[in-house]
Amino acid sequence: MKIEIWSDFVCPFCYIGKRRLEMALEQFPNRDQVKIEFKSFELDPNAPKYSDKHINEALAAKYGMSVEDARRTNEGLKQQAATVGLTFNFDNMKPTNTFDAHRLAKFAKTVGKEAELTEKLLAAYFTESKNVGDHETLLDIAEAAGLDRQEALNVLQDEKAFANDVRIDQAIAQQYGIRGVPFFIINQKYAISGAQPTETFVGALQKVWEEENPKPILQDLSAERGEGAVCTDEGCVVPEKGE
Repeated sequence: MKIEIWSDFVCPFCYIGKRRLEMALEQFPNRDQVKIEFKSFELDPNAPKYSDKHINEALAAKYGMSVEDARRTNEGLKQQAATVGLTFNFDNMKPTNTFDAHRLAKFAKTVGKEAELTEKLLAAYFTESKNVGDHETLLDIAEAAGLDRQEALNVLQDEKAFANDVRIDQAIAQQYGIRGVPFFIINQKYAISGAQPTETFVGALQKVWEEENPKPILQDLSAERGEGAVCTDEGCVVPEKGE
C-alpha cells in the first residue's frame, strides 16, 4: 500500500494529520507493507523570508482578521496538537518561505532520508521555533537528519537543484484538485482530505487493504453425502459406510 501525502512544513494540520496517520498505522496489522511518500505543497509560494513579524500578526495580515482572532485560532491549534503529543510554540514561531525546505526534502528522498528530514523540519518550525527558511538552520536540521552537510549546502546554493521536483508535485496537486493540505492519496485511488481523526485513518487503511487484497471466494462442489472424510485439529473422522 502506498500513501502519498501533500503537505507544507508551516501547516499546523499537516503535522497533526501526520501524527494521527502514524497513530493509525500503529493499529494496522499490515503496517509493514505501507510505504509513505511526501509531496511538496506551498501554502503561500509568495511568502517572504522570515521578517521578525509575530505569527499572529502575519496570519492577521494574510487572512484579514484581527491579531486577537489569530491568537485565539492558534490557541485552538495548540490544544489540538497536544492531543496527539505535539507541542506548538506559537509565541516564538517564525513564519517564512518554505521552497528551499521542500527542495532539501527532495534531495533527502534521493538518499533515503525523506521521512527523517520531514519530521525534523516540522518539529523545528512548530516546536523549536526555528527559521526553516534560513540556510544555516536548514543545514543544521539536515545534518541532524543524517544528511551530509556539504551535499545539503550544494543543493541550497543551487537555486535550480530539485526545484523542478517541487513544482511537479505542485502541478500534480492541481490536477487532482487539491486546494488544501494535508491531503492523502492511497494507491492513487482513494483520497483523505485534512487531519482526520485517527479512527478515520484506521478505517480507511482497513477498507483499502480489504478491497485491494480480497479473500478468495470458493464455490463448494463437495457432494452433500459421500466419502467426505476430513481431519481437523481435533482429530480425523472416518465416515461410516453409507454416509
